[in-house]
Amino acid sequence: MLDPHPSHVVGEKYLKGVLDGSDCLPFIVPSLADDIPVDEILEHVDGVLLTGSYSNVEPRHYGEDDAEHVGAADPHRDAMTLPLALRALETGVPLFVVCRGHQELNVALGGTLHRDISAVPGYQQHLENKSDPLDIQYGPSHRVSLVDGGLLRQLAGSDTVMVNSLHGQSVAKLADGVSVEAVADDGLIEAFRVDDAPGFNLSVQWHPEWRVTENEFSMAIFRAFGDACRLRASQRRV
Repeated sequence: MLDPHPSHVVGEKYLKGVLDGSDCLPFIVPSLADDIPVDEILEHVDGVLLTGSYSNVEPRHYGEDDAEHVGAADPHRDAMTLPLALRALETGVPLFVVCRGHQELNVALGGTLHRDISAVPGYQQHLENKSDPLDIQYGPSHRVSLVDGGLLRQLAGSDTVMVNSLHGQSVAKLADGVSVEAVADDGLIEAFRVDDAPGFNLSVQWHPEWRVTENEFSMAIFRAFGDACRLRASQRRV
């Protein structure tokens, strides 16, 4: 809400990530689930990116009480992205999800979330200090281990990478039918892929879109997504 008008917005860093990292043309999908069928959306795009957000998925979507919700809510986004993600997976539309998108996809597939990581024993601090300059907030924060044989291990060419960390929620129970791609030192699941989806899919907790052209690993991720989108486009033209 940009008072007094309801608005649909996206951070420029995501648009630039797609444009500069994937060499694709980004379009914003409005959160109007009652008015726009997800199949109609997917008929007109060659890939889907679910971005981060200051809002969190409402707990009712993973079987918990909405009274326990932490942070801002965005029920209109939930109503659009949860079915959109599942349908993209089913139809083979390339799907790349970041931060809130990572949490959304886990929930859409039947997993659950930690509503406040800082309240869960054993986890380190994963939330940024909002009083820091953006360069510090989005700077390297902690190391993640990349699973042998995974897509991210292949793209990185190494078994560990440094990532940024700007999230107060995380995967709790991981959904069935997925494979972990990356894990933080404290055991938090930082990335996964859906096993049997016919198209490209990748879910990450960190923010590779931030200044994507300045990070070789982030560029590799976005290029892989862009290549999948171009393949999808070529198949749709046949």
